[in-house]
Amino acid sequence: MTLTGLSPGRGGPGFQRSFIVEEQLDGDACHEAISLLKHTTDTSLILQKMRETFQHRQKLINDPDKSTDILTIFPRFLDTKGLVNQDFTLMFNDEISTRLLQKWDPVFRSNVIKEAKLLTSTAELRQLVESAECPSERGPKNPKISASDAVEKLVVFHKSCRSLEEHLRSQQNQQPYLLAVGRQKSSIESFYICMDKRLIPCRANRSLGAFDELFKAHFVFNVSYDGVLVNFYTFLQTTVYNIDMGKMKESPRARDMRAKLLNQEILLTTLS
Repeated sequence: MTLTGLSPGRGGPGFQRSFIVEEQLDGDACHEAISLLKHTTDTSLILQKMRETFQHRQKLINDPDKSTDILTIFPRFLDTKGLVNQDFTLMFNDEISTRLLQKWDPVFRSNVIKEAKLLTSTAELRQLVESAECPSERGPKNPKISASDAVEKLVVFHKSCRSLEEHLRSQQNQQPYLLAVGRQKSSIESFYICMDKRLIPCRANRSLGAFDELFKAHFVFNVSYDGVLVNFYTFLQTTVYNIDMGKMKESPRARDMRAKLLNQEILLTTLS
């Protein structure tokens, strides 16, 4: 995977932020907690100790010499659901952390579909719009690659009867993506974030929630967006999550669409 460089004065996953989190461990107490995390199976204790070692973990993640070892130092990411969401919430706050799940259906979904229908129609675009109009939507796109290729950069289907290890050995994607596991595409049983040939289990069992965790993983692990999806991710970052708005390089079209969507959000908030 490609780590982001620290980018003072800009935004995105690589921007070095200051965190004020209470009850953080340091020194010997922190190292004891890290050791305990590698052995305990108590989920509530894991969540507690991961929270108490958050600032120490962020120092490691922002250190280029240590960041690639983060899943070895904190292996609970690989078998405990909810840790990515917990760290992201500590980085920002609960309001930002829940924006996609709370705002997508009532505010963004119908308006994104409406804008997509104004684009030049292709078979791929029509298929993605039809998918987006169903409850289990997923349909990102990027002008530099085809819509279907963009989806494959985000979500890869894996039949549950096949070995996960086999997939990890053969996977080519460099940046984080979702692995959707099930008997068939219409019946997904579980989602994983695939990163650096390792699997981080998603707490969510629906595509929207799983994508929410995938997006957050870029910030939690200081990982850059896939180059061909950077416009897509940046749009979501600024428009949906309201992170670093005005600091990111965006196209005039993206800024125009954000204005439309945010005006609609304000209108709905006023009427509710």
